[in-house]
Amino acid sequence: MSSYLIDRRAFTQGAVGAAAAASCTPGFALIMHRNDDALLDDLSRRCFRYFEDAIDSETGICRDLIHGNAEDNAKKGDESRGSTGVTGFALTALCIGAERKWIARDRAKDLVRKALRSYTSGKVFAINGWFYHFNDIHTGQRWKDVEVSTSDCIWLLAAALTCRQYFREDGEIVDLATLLYSRYDFAWMTDGDGKLLSHGWRPEGFIKFRYDKYCQLAAMYLLGIGSPAHSLPPEAWYAWEREPNSYGSYRYIGTSLLWTYQYPFAWFDFRGRRENRGSKVDWWENCQTATRAHREWCYAELSKSFPAYTLDIWGITSSSSPKGYTAWGGPPMHATVDGTVVPCAAGGSLMVAPDICIPAMHAMKDKLGEKAWGKYGFADAFNPETGWVSTDTLGLDVGMILLSAENLRSGSVWNWFMANPEPQKAMRLAGIDKV
Repeated sequence: MSSYLIDRRAFTQGAVGAAAAASCTPGFALIMHRNDDALLDDLSRRCFRYFEDAIDSETGICRDLIHGNAEDNAKKGDESRGSTGVTGFALTALCIGAERKWIARDRAKDLVRKALRSYTSGKVFAINGWFYHFNDIHTGQRWKDVEVSTSDCIWLLAAALTCRQYFREDGEIVDLATLLYSRYDFAWMTDGDGKLLSHGWRPEGFIKFRYDKYCQLAAMYLLGIGSPAHSLPPEAWYAWEREPNSYGSYRYIGTSLLWTYQYPFAWFDFRGRRENRGSKVDWWENCQTATRAHREWCYAELSKSFPAYTLDIWGITSSSSPKGYTAWGGPPMHATVDGTVVPCAAGGSLMVAPDICIPAMHAMKDKLGEKAWGKYGFADAFNPETGWVSTDTLGLDVGMILLSAENLRSGSVWNWFMANPEPQKAMRLAGIDKV
């Protein structure tokens, strides 16, 4: 008999149970068991270890990935490639690590200060407050010919605000985070549109694509609307398309990859809120529905071609693959699926649908053991059909697992971030009300 029960009458006591209950469908509660929290604690600690190893001790910038095979560093030449987005997850991880005493608070604050200094002092190149996607962890300068990435800059900003609250006794961290936010020129990033953000910028001009339909855009638009200096109008929240999607009995918004139903919602707390305009979308419920649809798509549809997908072994989203980094998932199908399982699909959704994601974590660890479980937690991706296991660890993927697990266990990331006035202001202006 499964140890995971959804019961209208049973409510678990304590912080873990309370957070889990809040993540589930209203009126239900997840009954957590002792071995569940032991697994989540071990997994979270391993994910945090990645950031201990990947953050540069001088600049505070975090590596994009760590190769499991040392020879790949020389062959691929990307050992010193830092990531603006991953640095955002790293700064948030430092808050979690300090709170759980995995790292000394003073050491965590030192690394946060160094990162914020790098991004505000000119060490990391900026244009109108925005930064390149990848940069050299030692010099801070642009990595090859990458773009200024709207998306990645938002994860850095969300993390800076998280640190501003968690380390609020440190005046320099507060001032640097505030300065960082004040420099983001959201209106400039619309490239003349005034509402819809561009995907980014290169020296030759803006990227032609805009964030004009559902994807990872929720935090972008809300932080833009809440900006203290260069804001977007509240109407920008309703300027992008709500593209409907369905699979089986599930109806929700967005045909995007699963990680887009995770990242913005790791910081912004949408639980118990709904838009008061238009179709009055409940975005938290939308994330839950998309996650359940994805799981059913894996075990009901993909399993016809790849029997290793089951009720508990499921999940694909952007990850490493035998052919390099791949943006895959569904429904509908993105890229060509080959039977690979990506643990951060379920792991990153722990806060969203714990009743189906916790069993997936147990199953992957128990059935695959050391093949998919190591120093930094789960392998980034593995293929039960072929035996292939990724040897690289990607900072975004372990970071999302860590943040999601922490929100499930304590709600801390939500609490720290939402204690800032700007997110509250943004949700109020956008008409995302508590219900």
